[in-house]
Amino acid sequence: MISTQDWADARRVWDYHQMGHSPRPCSVAIGLGSHDLGVADTAVDLYKRGMASLLLFTGATSPTTRERMPRGEAVHYQERALELGVPSTAVLVEPRARNTGENIRFSREVLEKAGIEVSSVLLISKPYEERRAYATARKLWPEVEIVSASTPMTLDQYVDSIGNARLVIDMLVGALQRLMIYPEQGFMISQPVPADVAEAYERLCQAGFTSRLLTTDAPSA
Repeated sequence: MISTQDWADARRVWDYHQMGHSPRPCSVAIGLGSHDLGVADTAVDLYKRGMASLLLFTGATSPTTRERMPRGEAVHYQERALELGVPSTAVLVEPRARNTGENIRFSREVLEKAGIEVSSVLLISKPYEERRAYATARKLWPEVEIVSASTPMTLDQYVDSIGNARLVIDMLVGALQRLMIYPEQGFMISQPVPADVAEAYERLCQAGFTSRLLTTDAPSA
């Protein structure tokens, strides 16, 4: 049972995870691989709106995507973009990354090898991963401007799209934990967590939304 307080806390955490950036034209749009093809759809929409002339999709597979995306997340994203009318010359693929840090490092390598000058990146992720992606990119690629983007939707809409409210709240909690512990491990820049967000996080942990929390001996960028 998810209480009224749980939902209020989840919405507070959801809002914090989003950076509130307004999309603007950037050197490249990078779509971070995941189970969610909506990332690719949003990347295509931004491409068609003139926000980037080049798309780069990054991601291998994970336990949650192996069955749905057997050819790899980035490849499936690429296929989706081509289906939606993006020319193949405007899409690059980085198929090795298995975490957010690798998404950024390997994408940077692909662009450097292609001789593409990058001064700004439109970084596209799942809605609740915006801040994590931003903080990671600012750590690993500090010389470029990072503009965060995701599919515009509310928490309720995202829950409906996933079909599992408890899992979504677990993911919100897990993403916030990483924002709090990863800076000390050198994976991302530090982001201030407002007191009301920290309190919401603690209540959600106490309420049992903990399946996506990392143990202290098993960090992963």
